[in-house]
Amino acid sequence: MKQLVPLIALGLLTACETKTAHTPPETDLPLFGGGYRAEGDQCRRVGESAATVEYLDDTADLVACPEDYEGLGVFQVDTGGTEVARIDGWVLFSVSRE
Repeated sequence: MKQLVPLIALGLLTACETKTAHTPPETDLPLFGGGYRAEGDQCRRVGESAATVEYLDDTADLVACPEDYEGLGVFQVDTGGTEVARIDGWVLFSVSRE
């Protein structure tokens, strides 16, 4: 019976969920807003800088999502975004406003 106690305790510990806050990669990209599509989303709009100027378009939003974001494929399908670059651990998408 004494041998079962540690196993049960280990099983209970592994069953616990721990929520970890997402920490986006550090970057010099001019990110702004609290999230793209909704407040708190991991993807963010990107402003103009030397690194982004060639990807900006008057008819589209430039949006950056962390490379490790599990919803990259869903984001691309939902928004119709086109991947234009990867910079500093971020995937940049051009998302048409039309």
